Amino acid sequence: MEAVEDARYGGVDLCPWGKFDRATGMAYSLLFHLIDVGAVAAVLWDRFLTPSQRSVISGGLDVSQEQARSLVSFLAAMHDIGKLIPNFQFCEPLARIRLGDDLLADAGPVVHVPHARASMHAGLRLLGELGFAVGGNDSPAVRAAQCLGGHHGRFLQLDVAGAASVRRVQAALGGPVWQDLRRRYTHLLWHLFGVDRAPDRMSAEAAVLIMGLTMVADRVASRRRYWVPNAHTPSFGAAEHHTHARRQAEEEVERLGLPRFSLDQVPFTTAHPGLKEPNALQASVMEELPRLVAKRGSGIAVVTDATGAGKSVTALEMARIFNEQCGTQGVMWLLPSTAAADQTYEVLDRYVRSHQPEYAPVTLVHHHSDLNEAYTGRRLSPGDTTVLDGPPDDPFTDDQEQDGLFAADETESGPGAAGPDRWLRGRDNALLAQYTVSTTDQAQMAVLPVRYSALRMLALSGKTVVVDEAHALDPFSQLQLLRLLNWLGALNSPVVLLSATMPASTTSELVRAYLSGAGRTGLHGVSFAPGYPGWLFVDAATATAHHMSEPARGRQRAAQRRTVCIRMRPVTYRRLGQDGRSIEAGERLAVIADVLQPVVRGGGCAAVVCATVADAQDTYAYLRRMWTGPPHDLVLVHSRVGERRRQDTLGELRRELGPAGPRPARRVFVTTSLLDMSLDIDVDLMVSDLASLARLLQRLGRLARFARRWTGKDRRPAWWGRDNSPTLTVLHPVNSRGETALPPDWGTVEPSVTLHETARLLPTLEKEPLVVPDGVQALVEKVHGVTSGFAAETARLRQMAVTHQNRTSREQQLSAVHLVPPPIRVSSLADLHRQHLTTAQAATRPGVLPRRLLPCYRSPDGTLTLDAAGLLPLPDQEHLSTRHLRSILEHTLPVPAAWVTRASARHQPPASWKQHPLLADTLLLPTDFTTRESEQCFGQHWLRMDEQLGLLHRKQQ
Repeated sequence: MEAVEDARYGGVDLCPWGKFDRATGMAYSLLFHLIDVGAVAAVLWDRFLTPSQRSVISGGLDVSQEQARSLVSFLAAMHDIGKLIPNFQFCEPLARIRLGDDLLADAGPVVHVPHARASMHAGLRLLGELGFAVGGNDSPAVRAAQCLGGHHGRFLQLDVAGAASVRRVQAALGGPVWQDLRRRYTHLLWHLFGVDRAPDRMSAEAAVLIMGLTMVADRVASRRRYWVPNAHTPSFGAAEHHTHARRQAEEEVERLGLPRFSLDQVPFTTAHPGLKEPNALQASVMEELPRLVAKRGSGIAVVTDATGAGKSVTALEMARIFNEQCGTQGVMWLLPSTAAADQTYEVLDRYVRSHQPEYAPVTLVHHHSDLNEAYTGRRLSPGDTTVLDGPPDDPFTDDQEQDGLFAADETESGPGAAGPDRWLRGRDNALLAQYTVSTTDQAQMAVLPVRYSALRMLALSGKTVVVDEAHALDPFSQLQLLRLLNWLGALNSPVVLLSATMPASTTSELVRAYLSGAGRTGLHGVSFAPGYPGWLFVDAATATAHHMSEPARGRQRAAQRRTVCIRMRPVTYRRLGQDGRSIEAGERLAVIADVLQPVVRGGGCAAVVCATVADAQDTYAYLRRMWTGPPHDLVLVHSRVGERRRQDTLGELRRELGPAGPRPARRVFVTTSLLDMSLDIDVDLMVSDLASLARLLQRLGRLARFARRWTGKDRRPAWWGRDNSPTLTVLHPVNSRGETALPPDWGTVEPSVTLHETARLLPTLEKEPLVVPDGVQALVEKVHGVTSGFAAETARLRQMAVTHQNRTSREQQLSAVHLVPPPIRVSSLADLHRQHLTTAQAATRPGVLPRRLLPCYRSPDGTLTLDAAGLLPLPDQEHLSTRHLRSILEHTLPVPAAWVTRASARHQPPASWKQHPLLADTLLLPTDFTTRESEQCFGQHWLRMDEQLGLLHRKQQ
């Protein structure tokens, strides 16, 4: 009955502090903070966790869900038991005076031990006393203790016989009085949260979700607005505070937009505005999949169809079915690029709003989601980044936002029914929203040893995860996706893979990775090809493949069928240069100008897709020389311009060339691979540099994209063929002998092997037009599948194939170095954080750790400004306003880190920026006010910002 007595007013010492506010000198009881976090965790169990997640945790603990709820709440509350040590309690003199004489006299030598590690070391024996078995790495006491020690973001290694031994704990963490108070706190929390017994096991999956939930609960309860009012209230006992904490937790979780919700059932045409009825593939999913999922349970689905054929709508319908049947709620939509994520955010946001929910937050998560006008409307602060680690451990607070930063905003609600709360839009909190669009790299970090990876896994699980453009990842990133799918299979989360050009071998590998995580092994060599177009569902319970019916596939194929002409033009590749040289007939630039003549003379909309940014800049500069129409009819868009300019240009193209756009009389835009998966637009004519067949097929999806939708409407130029057979012109770089001659700079864009194979196959397509979708999958397999006959062509090409395979192997090995193990291979939970990577260091693509470059202007007196007129000086102050941050970020652009490794002092930003995670890696590219000379030397690399062409780069040999 000791715990019952301790729960009463005056029953146990409440003087040890857990929170301290330096500004006011206010301290908050440690015991009350522990109760707060446990109470929030209990509410999160009820309101935030999905039935699927609760099932994984209770199954991993081998207890009932009611018992699991109590255990999770108790473990969350125990996270800061390591603050009840002399080292922590003595670190703030104003708070130390709260301690009683008995604790002060029993402190002994004050040994520095971080309180998270102290929670783990002290917690091990405390948990053992409660019945948790203490044994090896996978024993419940060790794993539970690691959950306590990991609440700052990383699982720590636990040395049972060393630092966590009774002798070491007694020597380093306070004498008998401290130990007894920790024991009393532990038994009191055990009593308050109603735990019946200790679990006999704790799976790795359950431990990850428990730690993720603890992090969220700690973030919520550690906010100043949460605990400061409690610190002002009159003293009362632990039991009374527990009652208050439960009410407060319910109100706060509701206010932050964390509770799960269901969307009302609405007709298909209401859920997807603009569609009159589902197409054959969508109708097949809606008719057949509910029965399969109801019978078989969760699993992985694959959808393959032509670009623009409605895969996004199909994914949403699949997610609805999975969520209704599998105990999951919400959607996590992953895309390979920020531009694609920006567009999909509007799709998902529109879908959620179409159900007219009272409040349904939809979030967007990538490096610069703050610059998306459809998503912004809040303050930018150091706590708002979604890709950087949180603040370092602070002995005075565990706040996962910087106190006081949102003082003016915290009472504001979200901007609308689908608008997230400000807290839910900050940092990686945004991943917790029920409906989220994110770049794939944010999800990949859940299987990398970075801080808060468990929180990312918590955010991913319990939803239907949609992996869009699943074919677009290189071997480095694909290995990380395979490991992510393995974990999602283990966590019983349904997955939907979408692709227009994915080889059957890749599809099968992704499906097998998921099934392996779900415990279905021995499937090596089993094919899971969905057919094209079509869908496939493989249930996790039996690994049985369920295919779209052939009659439905035939209807979809017939409805989408169209003929596309592909024409190859041999070209001589030469850079334009800066000397304004004459372009000879047969050169790449001359051929582009020739192909565009129908648009130049007769109007219409055309796209020129270039292999590299430098080629796009050359192409635009050459076309501008001869352009006779309005200047705004010729547009350049690529990644090496300021963020705001790029987003504005893409937004304008989507508006004008979209399905309901005003459709200008003439428009030619020059771009790069941004076109492949970012733009829902329609052009009348397209010319492309040689690319892999998969990319060319993606680009074909923008050529006459809305032909069927516009049937009977006069929206095409006069020269347009009446048979609606658009033409894609592919520029084939050749040497004097007519052989494929790839420019050296193209080697980093795509593997040479796929370009050569594509060049070999395209002449056959000139003789006979390509029928889409009928002929797509066979072509993809010839170039990207395991049956490609490319390697047998010549000795030179065989060597090229070997080089590609070796590079792929190196990328996979490099990627594997950082990956966390699959759940079945986790012994110690510390295996998940063997390497201490930050999210800024963790590579999700090979060699992609870009730096931000800020073009600016330098006056004669050394003043730096954002504009040429000198009216906008670079902000240099400790606290940057929202307006200042946004104006800086809007002018920055990403560049490869190798280009700026030799930056000099004149390229360094103001010192105050180094403390801001959104600006810390920024470098300056200043232009001289007087000479207007902006070319800057970074070792061998020379960079210059051109107002029209964007960033120009040259390398001095």
